[in-house]
Amino acid sequence: MSNVEQEPQVAAADSPGTGTQGGDASTIRRQAASYEDEQVDPQEYARLLDLYDNSFRHIAEGEVVKGTVLKVTETEVVVDVGFKSEGIIAVDEFLDENRQITVQPGDVVDVLLERTEDREGYVVLSREKAEKMKIWDEVEKAYSEKKVVVGRVIERIKGGLAVDIGVRAFLPGSQIDVRPVRNLDALKGQDLRMRVIKVNKKRGNIVLSRKVLLEEENAEKKKHTLETLAEGKVLRGVVKNITDYGAFIDLGGIDGLLHITDMSWGRVGHPSEVLKVNDEIDVIVLKYDPATERVSLGHKQLVADPWSAVSERYPVALRVSGKVVSLTDYGAFIELEPGVEGLIHVSEMSWSKRVKHPSKILNVGDGVDAMVLGVDATARRISLGLKQVEQNPWHDLAEKYPVGTRIKGKVRNLTEFGAFVEVEEDIDGLIHISDMSWSKRIKHPSEVLKKGDVVDAMVLNIDAENQRLSLGLKQLATDIWDDFFSRHHVGGTIEGKVVRMTNFGAFVELDEGIEGLIHVSEFDDTHGQEKIDLQVGETYQMKIIKLSPAERKIGLSIRALKSDEFRSDWEAYQESTGTGEATLGEHIRYKG
Repeated sequence: MSNVEQEPQVAAADSPGTGTQGGDASTIRRQAASYEDEQVDPQEYARLLDLYDNSFRHIAEGEVVKGTVLKVTETEVVVDVGFKSEGIIAVDEFLDENRQITVQPGDVVDVLLERTEDREGYVVLSREKAEKMKIWDEVEKAYSEKKVVVGRVIERIKGGLAVDIGVRAFLPGSQIDVRPVRNLDALKGQDLRMRVIKVNKKRGNIVLSRKVLLEEENAEKKKHTLETLAEGKVLRGVVKNITDYGAFIDLGGIDGLLHITDMSWGRVGHPSEVLKVNDEIDVIVLKYDPATERVSLGHKQLVADPWSAVSERYPVALRVSGKVVSLTDYGAFIELEPGVEGLIHVSEMSWSKRVKHPSKILNVGDGVDAMVLGVDATARRISLGLKQVEQNPWHDLAEKYPVGTRIKGKVRNLTEFGAFVEVEEDIDGLIHISDMSWSKRIKHPSEVLKKGDVVDAMVLNIDAENQRLSLGLKQLATDIWDDFFSRHHVGGTIEGKVVRMTNFGAFVELDEGIEGLIHVSEFDDTHGQEKIDLQVGETYQMKIIKLSPAERKIGLSIRALKSDEFRSDWEAYQESTGTGEATLGEHIRYKG
């Protein structure tokens, strides 16, 4: 298709009565008609008709021609397309996206000749259709010559994307990239480089492919990359994709895997914490297999391993500062520097608190001070202590609460073996079940104490190293055993109630909380050892035949009470020995 250029005016013979040469096409046609009516010279009539025909010889309907803007008004633009053939085009076809007119008188524009003349004698033109025809020509040329076209994504449609390349075109989803693209909406508004793979002007169909172009470009890049690829080489790549286990880096036509463990010497929970798609990153080739074209990459290897001299930087007993990066059931991991973490075990978090979980004291992101307790560079482990940076309250406890001190506290917890009493904040003492009563046989601490009770107790022992504080409840009361032993002596008569019978004797309650034993051999002689008829719950008179304050044991006898001979012998023995700590057996042996 050829564009029409401006041609020189054609000289016309002098017309009768006009005095001018030539004229525009409409004037020539009217003159020819007038001459026909007036039956002028046939040769002159033929010349005028030939001049009219030649005016549009190079301007055929449906062609794109060049025209000159003659006039611009608020509603229309007047364009001269040659031989003073003028056309009028709506001003809307010359407005930009801001509704501003883009032409002015004197500008040369491409227009489409739709009709050679309308009712008013003007040529019917269209700039918009001319532009589209030019674009279609360029699209067909790009298709035949496999040239690159650039278009902007308009919207997502069924099966792919609608793209503006001057005219609307279709980019199938399978042709967008070499890999499937999940989020097509993210491409809206982007300018893409593509190839035309199908065009049908009659139907107005244009199909594009970005994948074809990328594959061609990647093939060329890949060829160059493979020629220079080698283990140990440092390359700059672009993050193409991120997974849970790493990131794929485009090295130039070929992708390499940067595993999550090779991204940083420090802790990386997910690759997205370190990298983003389209990020540029320097990597080093760790392994390359030419047969499979698999490339393993590293990033942390570009800097020195921070653990190489960690023992020198973090000696034992050094006070350090760090940030909590992770919590587990057994402790908290503290980042001391990028790539170096230490563990504060749950047992090293407090001198006094029973920490069930680190989250009770620390939160991820907290800044903390700690003390280095141990370093194992080979295993990449640093043990830290949180409580070591504070004064151990247990070391001052012995001075504050010496043994024998009376304290007041609240019962925090009950166990089968005793009760824990809060002495001060985060410091508990244990009242063992055996230290709750002098006399009662307590099966469970709940018989004496309840959770929440405020009690008085005596400090019995302090073990600061093992953080143990022993308390006693009964020690604040008078020892009923000491009182009993002070009031009674061997040989004395006492009344008691039988509370339990066993195969070796009877237990007798002598006072509240005080019991003694009548061995079967010390029952009444009248009954004999074969016949035992002491009744539980019955009260009897008996003799004290043994007192053992150290063991808190009392020996009793009914038989001795009824023996007058025993009574007189006993008095004689007591006068001769002068002691109360003796047994009836010892007296008999002495006498014999």
